[in-house]
Amino acid sequence: MKRVTLSFDNGPDPIVTPAVLDILAEHGVLTTFFVVGEKLRASPAAAAAVERAAEAGHWIGNHTDTHAIPLGLIEPPDAARAEIIRCQFSLGTVAHPDKLFRPFGGGGKLGPHLLNAEARALLVRGGYTCVLWNAIPRDWDDPDGWPARAQAQCRETDWALVVLHDIPGACVGRLDEFIAWLKAEDFEIRQDFPDDCIAYRGGQPAAGEIALGNPA
Repeated sequence: MKRVTLSFDNGPDPIVTPAVLDILAEHGVLTTFFVVGEKLRASPAAAAAVERAAEAGHWIGNHTDTHAIPLGLIEPPDAARAEIIRCQFSLGTVAHPDKLFRPFGGGGKLGPHLLNAEARALLVRGGYTCVLWNAIPRDWDDPDGWPARAQAQCRETDWALVVLHDIPGACVGRLDEFIAWLKAEDFEIRQDFPDDCIAYRGGQPAAGEIALGNPA
């Protein structure tokens, strides 16, 4: 049986995130929301959506504080630490105990641009679990056509870790249809992550670190 894990980046959005949560609840699917710190702080409604997600059993992770530039390219280099620390602080008690972190990919590409040396050192010292991906259907770029790419990507691997986005103009319009397709095709929908998508686990380098290339 093929497996799939869904995840959501770039929220919370005070309107879209609750709509995504409604769809997930209807299907009984649990996922991870990788949260941008400044969006979490932007409004009480956004913060409430993240609280609701955590209470429902979804995992909450860190997706940097501003989502402005991949941390391997940020200047000055030590600003990478602040991007991670500020977001983690803003998550507070809703943060997953494994300190889940997903770097900003700048379009979904994997490579050394994701983390610089300062970011890597913080992940190790702080005991973070760094979660990457292997399926990027580009819902933010094509809110109507993304399911076809997601379906193809899920078929191509034994365990797809799909990145979707709980932001306006992304996955929400066809999310119900996509999850229904996964069920009809008898995918096992999981909440945990494939080993090859974990770059650091509890601060220790893991199988997915190879996708990051050479340290910056």
